Amino acid sequence: MAPTLTDVAKRADVALSTASRAFSDPQRLGPDTLRKVLDAAQELGYQTAKPPEAQVAGSTVAMVVPDIANPVYGTLVKAAQGEGRRRRHTLVLHDTDRDPEREREAIAHLRSQVSAIVLCSSRLPADELVELCGSTPSVLINQEHDGVDCVLADAGDGLRQAVDYLAALGHERIAFVSGSTNSWSSPRRVRLVESLATEAGISLHVLDWHAETVAAGTAVAASVLATGASAVITHNDLVAFGVIKGARALGVQVPDGLSVIGIDDVALTEVSRPSLTSISIPWSKAGSLSMELLGPILGGHRPPPRKHLLPAHLVVRDSTAPAARRPA
Repeated sequence: MAPTLTDVAKRADVALSTASRAFSDPQRLGPDTLRKVLDAAQELGYQTAKPPEAQVAGSTVAMVVPDIANPVYGTLVKAAQGEGRRRRHTLVLHDTDRDPEREREAIAHLRSQVSAIVLCSSRLPADELVELCGSTPSVLINQEHDGVDCVLADAGDGLRQAVDYLAALGHERIAFVSGSTNSWSSPRRVRLVESLATEAGISLHVLDWHAETVAAGTAVAASVLATGASAVITHNDLVAFGVIKGARALGVQVPDGLSVIGIDDVALTEVSRPSLTSISIPWSKAGSLSMELLGPILGGHRPPPRKHLLPAHLVVRDSTAPAARRPA
């Protein structure tokens, strides 16, 4: 006969209500009592309906992001918080303002204050991140390292679809506005777009690092037009919004005079004018998955680190059209 909760209570020498609380509301028990009940349950082979990682609750997880003003990170944090709430974990947020030194200081402070750290789109090398976290469990989002769990929300498949789509629309010269040189994804995207453009027989002009903001996109619009490109892909949607604004100020309408494609597919892409064609990346899934990956670790298990590549795809809207023949 399978052991019951009554058996667990007797083995742990606690009241039945206390044993029940260990699995239904563990935060109300002291750590010694909780551990005594869980140890008794393990010895007896008692099984609950909850996953093992949910049986040790009350952990605090820090999420470090480069810029909470970017809608991407709001989406990511909201999903992580929802999954954390389901697992009875508390999520705390730290915004580094895209500053590597602030990120170092934040990790150094947080590692002794929290149970685990999720690092999103870090501006630091992966080896340094792992060293900074030390023994504190961590998950990397948009960063790669063999020693920890990684969620890679890259735009590879979507970029291939975007270049193929532009080629089908007759665009022979395109531009790509890259992101920060400290970004894990930006140099990879540049290399991939260069390869894809070559395969498609398209001339590509890469505009080197600009801030990943609307203002930066507005500022770079003149440089995009100066290349003679009939289409542009930008590092993120915010830059794309800025390019549309900047091109309009210079008398070039989107998509008649310039097709624009962003990356991320934030909520504003559907309501912008024109609505923005964008490479959709499942940031919400990245946020919830980061908390799922920490579950077993916070529950006392150490499974081998895994890498999860989240697929991306192109969402076509009104900011792209067949190539216009503009004067050189």
